[in-house]
Amino acid sequence: MPVPAPNLYPDFNVIRLSHTCLNVADLAASKAFYTTILGLQVTDEDDNRVYLRAMEERGHHCVILQKSDQPGTVEVMGFKTYDEDDLDRAEVFFKAKGQPTEWVERPYQGRTLLTRDNVGIPLEFYHKMDRLPAIHQQYALYRGVKPLRIDHFNCFTPDVDASVGFYTDMGFRVTEYTEDNESKKLWAAWMHRKGGVHDMAFTNGTGPRMHHVAFWVPTPLNIIDLLDLMATTGYVGNIERGPGRHGISNAFFLYILDPDGHRIEIYCSDYQTVDPDHEPIHWDLKDPQRQTLWGAPAPKSWFEHGTEFVGADTQEAVLKAAPIVAP
Repeated sequence: MPVPAPNLYPDFNVIRLSHTCLNVADLAASKAFYTTILGLQVTDEDDNRVYLRAMEERGHHCVILQKSDQPGTVEVMGFKTYDEDDLDRAEVFFKAKGQPTEWVERPYQGRTLLTRDNVGIPLEFYHKMDRLPAIHQQYALYRGVKPLRIDHFNCFTPDVDASVGFYTDMGFRVTEYTEDNESKKLWAAWMHRKGGVHDMAFTNGTGPRMHHVAFWVPTPLNIIDLLDLMATTGYVGNIERGPGRHGISNAFFLYILDPDGHRIEIYCSDYQTVDPDHEPIHWDLKDPQRQTLWGAPAPKSWFEHGTEFVGADTQEAVLKAAPIVAP
């Protein structure tokens, strides 16, 4: 199936990804990991939740850690709209797609629409979030990998073509994609709203499940520092893949797991995709430089492990094609 033409005038206007709520077993242990190892800043907390932001962010939070009896699951993924009226247009859009819609109360957010995409990923859209003072020049606060901002989500979907079609209708544009040469179906795709390589990516697999959430850091050296920190503070077993440079996106990367198994990518050095006529880059599924520019394949866990979404039933992937996997 060809990559669909971009929809430059969608029914409502999403600016970017915004935040996610991750369910955890031990709130104190998760807080310690996200603050002392990753370096996110606490903006508020209570007995059940910890709200966090990265160093460049002015919005109240990009991650919510939530104590739950379903640890290792994802509650929701959040996106910011251009204005308030976009929320009403989004409600009409999702209802027309046959998806459930609900107006929900969220701390530190204005009016918020909760819904699901075509494969069941829980999504929420808002326009207003409490704004906080800038801290990006308070260098004494920098810890861990020194994260600057949340960058993207990547999700397993049982049908990449269907997910790409749905998000194209929402105005997301494909920057790069992997195609299975035999079936001509999409195996993975990277889609954006904010002008980077992606706000949301889709990977073929049992889904919906979250593959990872990514944070942007200043330089590859920050990733090296994080590896040294994790290796000497009891987290060496949480290092899954990398460091390396992706063929897709050109990003320098590292994949790690938090205490509940949520995969996190540390990410920098991708490229700008603002032009509306930006042409997507094609990759063959069997290209060894697709996963890593240097040719190193990803481990089996990278293609199999993901965290489920609350309330979403998973299905096996329609496409059975397999990528190159490390022995």
